[in-house]
Amino acid sequence: MATLSTPLCHNTLSLRQLSTKRHGCLLHQLPLTVRISCSSASNCVSKSEESSSPFKELKTVACGLLAVCAVATASPVIAANQRLPPLSTDPNRCERAFVGNTIGQANGVYDKPLDLRFCDYTNEKTNLKGKSLSAALMSDAKFDGADMSEAVMSKAYAVGASFKGTNFSNAVLDRVNFGKANLQGAVFKNTVLSGSTFDNAQLQDAVFEDTIIGYIDIQKLCANTTLTDEGKAELGCR
Repeated sequence: MATLSTPLCHNTLSLRQLSTKRHGCLLHQLPLTVRISCSSASNCVSKSEESSSPFKELKTVACGLLAVCAVATASPVIAANQRLPPLSTDPNRCERAFVGNTIGQANGVYDKPLDLRFCDYTNEKTNLKGKSLSAALMSDAKFDGADMSEAVMSKAYAVGASFKGTNFSNAVLDRVNFGKANLQGAVFKNTVLSGSTFDNAQLQDAVFEDTIIGYIDIQKLCANTTLTDEGKAELGCR
């Protein structure tokens, strides 16, 4: 429930007239305070006895202003909640990658965060293949030489992780943050990469054969200076 109080003139005839008197009523006019309450259902209730059309218009405008203020106030709170959670204290958190997410999958929703930060899966050839690791926290983890073919990593956070020589063939890696990750020699064959970002990632000798990726994403990826000529050719960089 939100409330707005504003002084108006008794002889106000329209909102247009009201807008020309921004500082209130003239000295010889008596002010009238209108108290407007807006509920979550967007219904306004005026406690003034006035029921003329101008007041109805004012109630609609006032509720709209209150709604805008509510959204603007809430935005910083939402942004603040995007910070990464503390490192999980679960002693078996790294082994959870071998099970993966049981719900959510591509939409990145989960019942418990999949925290794989700082875990070491170097040369893991069996237990990561085809697993659902959506929205997993992978920063600073090592997947060098691992077989992650057919894995689903939608919305994963892999900033600073190492994937040197990792096999991502036929995997779904949409909307993954690979910022500052080491992807040297990684294989993205027939891999979905739409919406993923590679800011300051190392992409030397990475293979992008038949990669499924959007045009805008390709342009951003082609701007990476570590791409080899072969990689650029596979992506169709111009």
